[in-house]
Amino acid sequence: MASNSHQEPWFLENGNVRTLSKEMRHGRTHHYMSSSSFRRKSDLKLVSKVPISCLRQLLANLQEVILGTKLFVLFPAIPLAIAAETYGFGRPWVFVLSLLGLTPLAERVSFLTEQIAYYTGPTVGGLLNATCGNATELIIAIFALSEHKIALVKYSLLGSILSNLLLVLGTSLFCGGIANLRREQKYDRRQADVNSLLLLLALLCHLLPTLFRHSGALPELTVVPTIQLSRASSIVMLLAYTAYLVFQLWTHRQLFEAQEESEDGAEDEEEVPVIGFWSGFVWLVGMTIVIALLSEYVVSTIEDASDSWGLSVSFLSIILLPIIGNAAEHAGAIIFAFKNKLDISLGVALGSTTQIAMFVVPLCVVVAWIMGIHMDLDFNILETTSLALSIIATAFTLQDGTSHYMKGLVLLLCYIVIAACFFVSKTPLRQANVVNSGLQMTTKGVLSA
Repeated sequence: MASNSHQEPWFLENGNVRTLSKEMRHGRTHHYMSSSSFRRKSDLKLVSKVPISCLRQLLANLQEVILGTKLFVLFPAIPLAIAAETYGFGRPWVFVLSLLGLTPLAERVSFLTEQIAYYTGPTVGGLLNATCGNATELIIAIFALSEHKIALVKYSLLGSILSNLLLVLGTSLFCGGIANLRREQKYDRRQADVNSLLLLLALLCHLLPTLFRHSGALPELTVVPTIQLSRASSIVMLLAYTAYLVFQLWTHRQLFEAQEESEDGAEDEEEVPVIGFWSGFVWLVGMTIVIALLSEYVVSTIEDASDSWGLSVSFLSIILLPIIGNAAEHAGAIIFAFKNKLDISLGVALGSTTQIAMFVVPLCVVVAWIMGIHMDLDFNILETTSLALSIIATAFTLQDGTSHYMKGLVLLLCYIVIAACFFVSKTPLRQANVVNSGLQMTTKGVLSA
């Protein structure tokens, strides 16, 4: 591997430049590779002339973390959102600015997780990615739970699953097929098979509570068993996700590696951490706090934005929020599809979907259980049917290990139809929350009886 001694060593941990061994590079994931497409190389010549060591390191970190992404132009949306909330500007403006501010933060969390992984090794780095990869969705869901907006939790998580399966994967396959018309596009089907199996398990765990709730029996006879079944299913999904992590990080790690192909060795120049371990950890904590603040703004203003724009909360949560919140990761997957690297694109789309369906959703049920909130896995018939058809369509699309633009077009059209369905749906969030509150009152009454 080429030496990196030409780089200034002062901005790295303990003043030393650390090159990565083959074993440390072994754990680079598709999620990291996708996010890296939005990163910018920083020119630290001017910063290196600062005489004070502490100030020099701070400026270097600021340049790497804040200016080291092509999305840095969206960072001003963060203070603007805080100012709009503080001084009582229009609530829809707070919603829009918060969503725009979340976009670069999600990409920076991926960058900081990768920087920490350089020091901890591939296994711990993989675990960080497995828990922080969808931190935005998880934080938004927890804030919505704290305000007893269970319907919003379900909408936002369902939207993330649908956007990854149909919009991101569909656009990747379509663009990749158009850009590579004269070449047959292939990918490793083994990884897709594992993710498809887990998604079918998640679908079963979502489908059974919905069927049980709508089985025709009296609500008094189905509410409590539905809650209990949902909690049991959530525990099963968390156990399955734990087994999936063992499978991904230890026993079959070679299936999930991101293959970095470079003819001129340009990739090697990026195999050095640009900030120290503790600096990365502090930045990661700080970014998470800002994400939590903006997530709180999103949760508290989404109904005002819905009323102002005449759009249903279900449309904003299921369609708009996932598209903007994960724009960087999604665009990265599409860029790699253009380069005929479908394994990376599939790893991003299916990996994020599996993480949300098998980890974030059941974790929310367990957290709600701890908080004394009766959240179940009944996403209602319309939402559950959309989820089922999306997973089945994706599984059929990926069954032969080859791709062309027609497969991507069909997935995109499926997403457009689902988006149109929720666009014309006008069920207000308040009504959905009233229904959930009524179910919780029924649950408490049955339990007390």
